[in-house]
Amino acid sequence: MESHPHVLLVIFFFMLQSTYSQQTSFISCLQAKIGPLTNILHSPTTPSYIPTLQEYIKNSRFNKTTTPKPNYIVTPSKFAHVEAIVICANASNIQTKIRSGGHDYEGISYTSIEPNFILLDMFNIRNISINVRARLAYVQAGAQIGELYYNIWKASNKLAFPGGVCPTMGIGGHISGGGYGAMLRKYGLSVDNVVDAEMVDVKGRILDRKSMGEDLFWAIRGGGGASFGVILSYTVKLVDVPEIVTVFRVEKVLEENATDIVNRWQYVAPVIDNRLFIRLLIQPVTIKPYGKMIRASFIAMFLGNSQELLGVTNKEFPELGVNKNDVREMSWIDSVLYLANFDNKTKPEILLNRHSDTVGFLKRKSDYFQTPVPKPSLALIFKKMMELGKVGFVWNPYGGIMAQIPSSATPFPHRAGFLWKMQYAVNWKDAEMEKDYLNQMRSLYDFMTPYASYSPRGAFLNYRDIDIGVNHNGANSYDEGKVYGEKYFLGNFDRLVQIKTVVDPQNFFRNEQSIPTSPAR
Repeated sequence: MESHPHVLLVIFFFMLQSTYSQQTSFISCLQAKIGPLTNILHSPTTPSYIPTLQEYIKNSRFNKTTTPKPNYIVTPSKFAHVEAIVICANASNIQTKIRSGGHDYEGISYTSIEPNFILLDMFNIRNISINVRARLAYVQAGAQIGELYYNIWKASNKLAFPGGVCPTMGIGGHISGGGYGAMLRKYGLSVDNVVDAEMVDVKGRILDRKSMGEDLFWAIRGGGGASFGVILSYTVKLVDVPEIVTVFRVEKVLEENATDIVNRWQYVAPVIDNRLFIRLLIQPVTIKPYGKMIRASFIAMFLGNSQELLGVTNKEFPELGVNKNDVREMSWIDSVLYLANFDNKTKPEILLNRHSDTVGFLKRKSDYFQTPVPKPSLALIFKKMMELGKVGFVWNPYGGIMAQIPSSATPFPHRAGFLWKMQYAVNWKDAEMEKDYLNQMRSLYDFMTPYASYSPRGAFLNYRDIDIGVNHNGANSYDEGKVYGEKYFLGNFDRLVQIKTVVDPQNFFRNEQSIPTSPAR
């Protein structure tokens, strides 16, 4: 049966009227609670809208004219603003996306599959305070991890925080998603070092650890904050670092026995001295005059001096051949710059530059490994990477303290029994190449199926990947959510669902990969 054009017109009119009603209701509510909205509300008709939207987009794939854009951007500068925004958006039934740094690989914090949504951007809420005596840092959600590192360094050269490598990640997303870095084997994940938090819940209340209760506090340490509320701040433990740490980068191509050394890395990196983190980068590269080849880069940070480090590597990983010419001693803050690929003349003040990274087109995926890849299979994998041409791997070793913490201690479950996490990475500059590079990425991911974890095949929440499932927020939201939820959280998924159902039963805080509520029985 064909639809009559007049009927379609009436339906469209009512949809427009409903959208307009939602928006006017939201604005009038916000004005009543906050007053003038000049510096807080940005609409598509105001000059500030596009610059504010684009300011923290970290993936050019989601900065196109065709990308769905929010009806409004709200940029609170104090906690009371966040309370009002949540109350008014909820009352107006308008979806709210929450952005702290914009590093989410799939743009979920500032785009939507729903037709009407607002963007709550936290970049103005970024105070940091360091208490050296108590060995604690208070950091608000809109601050970046590099800003936290800088503030810790200014307060003490003997303390640090075990967070991520990229300085421009927003604290709200990085920590709530289970952030990790080069000290995970010695001190665990970011979430293993959180002692308090502040957030706004669906009722617009500001809660801390005591008032939110231990279940909700558990959920926002690795379960993703945006499923449960708006993260305002975290209070984190600071950890000891020596005045001198040591770094190295050793590169090998296949002709230099890279396959043998990569194979050995699988057995050594997860069990070596907890002070040593050896990240492995594998990528197809073109080196003149030799042409295209696979290069393995072993990038390490050691919490100690070079003599201690060489003692460890000579004994445990002699195949890598690290020598005194490869290693560099430096302060912890300089190792942060080193691992973030700044040159050796860069000053720590670069960490205060919230746009110190370059932004292009990218796609990421993830896998976990519970058994080493057989050496003959490594050769096949490298051959496949060469055939595809662009996609690289980053292997991050696990083990140490992080693996000794029970998998149920936080929502992040991939601990004991997991040897390393792998990131698939591809970057490009020309928008026209997107389809080709996405196909390369997915082809390599399929090729790796026999070697990755299974039942389910795991994934890392902070390497957001909508290929593994999307929740359309419909009647089957639990079933849809379970598809990606069990990959990210394994046996912790159902506990997250139970907590979500208690604290946000109407599913106000939702996105394409949020924690769903329990299905109605």
